[in-house]
Amino acid sequence: MNQNNLEFLQGKIQELRSAIFYNTSNAVLKLPSCIVQAMKVDEAGQVWFFVNRPEQYLHEFDREFPARLNFFRKGKWFYLQMTGKAFIVTDPEELSDITNVADEVRQQAISHMALIKFKIMHAEYYDRSVHTTNTMLQKMKTSFGKWIFGEKPAFRPYQLQHSY
Repeated sequence: MNQNNLEFLQGKIQELRSAIFYNTSNAVLKLPSCIVQAMKVDEAGQVWFFVNRPEQYLHEFDREFPARLNFFRKGKWFYLQMTGKAFIVTDPEELSDITNVADEVRQQAISHMALIKFKIMHAEYYDRSVHTTNTMLQKMKTSFGKWIFGEKPAFRPYQLQHSY
């Protein structure tokens, strides 16, 4: 991912913060879908966040698995959809590097939460504000299409991918 795309994604993720996390693996035992709060996006294109620690032991889960993040926020005119690989972080050094909070808060979070780093492989940015400035004729055409054909207006994504 080039630097401009990464900076763009970092800014948009910081602005939205909230995402739905989906574990898309075929494993029998996997982390459930949940709402997460992005803590940071590092220079390697990894999104860091906590999920609730499952009742099972973490070592019973796959350490890395395919996943998806859908970032959104009410009142914002854009959203992000990302696919990539998620990693359960258990290394104490990595845990201490990422959580820039007091030790007692970090220990409480680690005992009740699991730290995930998500490597962005593919990102799509959807901007809905472009479609809100339609002319009256375009609005009538869209309404007519929805009424007759049951069509919904489509948003074309901006795709951001890694350059290998």
